[in-house]
Amino acid sequence: MDDSTAKWANAVAEAELSGPLPRRWSHSLGVSQRTAEVAELLVGEEAELLASAAILRDVGYAPRLAETGFHPLDGARFLRDTYAADERLIRLVANHSYALLEAEERGLKAVLEVEFPLLDDQRLVDALVFCDMTTTPDGDRTSAEERIAEIVGRYGPASLVGRFIRRAEPDILAAVGRVEAVLAALGAKGTSKAITPASW
Repeated sequence: MDDSTAKWANAVAEAELSGPLPRRWSHSLGVSQRTAEVAELLVGEEAELLASAAILRDVGYAPRLAETGFHPLDGARFLRDTYAADERLIRLVANHSYALLEAEERGLKAVLEVEFPLLDDQRLVDALVFCDMTTTPDGDRTSAEERIAEIVGRYGPASLVGRFIRRAEPDILAAVGRVEAVLAALGAKGTSKAITPASW
């Protein structure tokens, strides 16, 4: 995966989201921009993979792609079936921000698990959660706590999404906390050395 992959990902996401869903596109751009802040935590081409997943993770919201109504699954299927995209990228999109918990609420957990197994790379998973859950719907910075509260307020606590986000809240806060702790440690040491899997 190289810089051309991120450019392709941006073009695909823009084509699908910017016209029909401009606010969702603004959010996606904001999440993508946050990846620059955590790039130092990743090794080699992983930063490019993260940037691509960040811009594409909500592509399944595009009206023409919404087959199941569950955007992580619809987006992942689109990337697999239309573009034969990188498997790691597809699995990150399918499972971003603890989507498996929402899939369970929707009766789609088994489908998601079989088609797109969880990616076994905690750094990438945490980094994507951090970028997504510290970005407002308009693409601005926020805290994970404020983001969760905004989602609950927008959908309602008794809604499917409201129930999901409350279930996912401990995991989201833990992932964001891990990323923030490593960023703080790197900042204190004044180094940009990437964190290896063993030290994560």
